[in-house]
Amino acid sequence: MRKGHNLLAVGDYNQAVILDLIRRASPGLSRVEIAGETGLSAQTVSNVTRRLLKAGLVKEGERLIAGPGKPRTLVELVRTSRYAVGVHLDPTVVTYALLDLAGEVVADHRTPTPSAADPDTVIALMAEEVRALLAREDVARASVLGVGIAAPGPLDSTQGILLDPPLLEGWQHVPLRDALAEATGFPVVLEKDVTAAAVAELWVDSGEDRDNFAFFYYGTGIGIGLVVDHEVLRGASDNAGDMGHLMVQADGPVCACGRRGCVGDLVVPFRLVQRAVSSGILGPTASIDTPLDGPVRHIDFDETDHRFTEFTAAARRGDAAAVAISDDAATHIARALVSVVNLLDIDHVVCGGPFWRRIAPILRERIERLVADDPALIPSHPVTVESSAIGEDVAAVGAGCLVLDQTLSPRPSALLIAG
Repeated sequence: MRKGHNLLAVGDYNQAVILDLIRRASPGLSRVEIAGETGLSAQTVSNVTRRLLKAGLVKEGERLIAGPGKPRTLVELVRTSRYAVGVHLDPTVVTYALLDLAGEVVADHRTPTPSAADPDTVIALMAEEVRALLAREDVARASVLGVGIAAPGPLDSTQGILLDPPLLEGWQHVPLRDALAEATGFPVVLEKDVTAAAVAELWVDSGEDRDNFAFFYYGTGIGIGLVVDHEVLRGASDNAGDMGHLMVQADGPVCACGRRGCVGDLVVPFRLVQRAVSSGILGPTASIDTPLDGPVRHIDFDETDHRFTEFTAAARRGDAAAVAISDDAATHIARALVSVVNLLDIDHVVCGGPFWRRIAPILRERIERLVADDPALIPSHPVTVESSAIGEDVAAVGAGCLVLDQTLSPRPSALLIAG
């Protein structure tokens, strides 16, 4: 728990500390408890609480009787006082999530990604979907703190630009943050999708099992969000987490990067569907005709999504060829995760993303066993592999949480006083 500071220059920081504490406490905290948790004086807590009450962010709840003396009044978060919108841009689907002040999902919605070669059209449709979502839930614009958008990397976080996402044709150097801000009229924050997913997990579950973990993102592509000592790792340019080019099979197929056996090229949904078609598990299709040993030139995302559902259904039924393909994918993913576990000494891997739910019953337990049994695994502690409780919306939820985090969470940088 962050401590507050009794300095005149850090009112906003103390307000964020107290609000964050109240947000995490159910059904609320008394002013005495807030002072005890934060180390702030009773007067500071009283002043900050008064401001929060006036802003409508908190309210006074039930009176708590704890021994002799005056009953204590609990201060509770007003969840519906403010909202944030999260948007996740995936080459296959765009996900929208409306979050209340506590980070709970009020409503969500998904649409197929329109023509990825026309960013202006996609951004305009995003803005319209955001407006429609707020209208359906009867949320006033004035109560919306902003919009967060999670997108595939690489990106320029300072300028808010998508640089060259590998599966979004025509999205090179797109100023997504500013364009969406102009289209919606809201402040917008842009984050890499795998990082946003990790942020979501931290907001939803702040326990010790989220101190050191990796979020394995399984969507149209793959990636990994990283958390060490309860802090999200973003890297020098906020592009950490591109695990797709970890080599896991020395004699594997040639990746677009020119090397062989890159994990991303082996396990993404398109490649599994392609193998299923080649093995006769699925019927032939003209749109999935890329050679197995060669870079992917074009993906029909709608067709891949549909055929992936058919493939995972076959694997769950026990089709031998489908199970073999799934086992190979589990082996490749586990090898990549062992490298990550060895590098960062993490003890949890959380899996999620738009395609994960369909294949999780086949892969999750097998990946966990393969990681545990890998002779290359260095840490002696158990490594838990679990599915995200948030579900397919995880990156959109994380994008919305980023808005809440930037607006409401305590930041030590607020303590710096210009001299």
